[in-house]
Amino acid sequence: MLRRASALLMLGLWLLTASPIAAQPTMRDPSRAPAGSYALEPRSSSLLIRIPLMGGLSRYAMRFNTLSGDFTYDPGNWRNTEVEIAVDPRSIVARNSAFSRAVQGYFEPDKYPVIRFRSTSLAADTEGRGQLTGDLTFHGITRPVVLDVEFKGVGADPTGASARMAFSGTGRIRRSEFGVTAARLFADDQIDLVFDVEFVRK
Repeated sequence: MLRRASALLMLGLWLLTASPIAAQPTMRDPSRAPAGSYALEPRSSSLLIRIPLMGGLSRYAMRFNTLSGDFTYDPGNWRNTEVEIAVDPRSIVARNSAFSRAVQGYFEPDKYPVIRFRSTSLAADTEGRGQLTGDLTFHGITRPVVLDVEFKGVGADPTGASARMAFSGTGRIRRSEFGVTAARLFADDQIDLVFDVEFVRK
């Protein structure tokens, strides 16, 4: 009985402290999404990087825990939406804490405290699937990158206060192009990006 009560207590605490449940999409047409200014919801968003090790034999995944971003949305001109995302390089987390600190060191966060992406163009179909081009500033170097993106839909905020829009996507960069060359003896040059993000209307 005591064990069952403890389990119920832990479940209750988890429900109270867990991130809000993502809004269920009510509409997937980007031309009908509500207009306005949107801000990234960090508790419902994630950015993972995957680095091939030992010549691609395996891929090691890490996560950035601190993201921010925003955009202004016009449903009548949605392909011209300009989004900006900022990532704290200190927030990267690996399965091993020592390796997390090592990777943070490779990024030199004291000198380059922000990883920033600013979109410049979007080529997408009527359902919001396509390619988002932008400038990525990483480790003090800015280069163009192309991300494959998908609009996942818009829905009511779980609190009922506003609207949420969700997106997912992938991309690939070469870290050597941004001057990050440490660990090259065991880690490949390419970095795969995987993201799922939600934005809440302000």
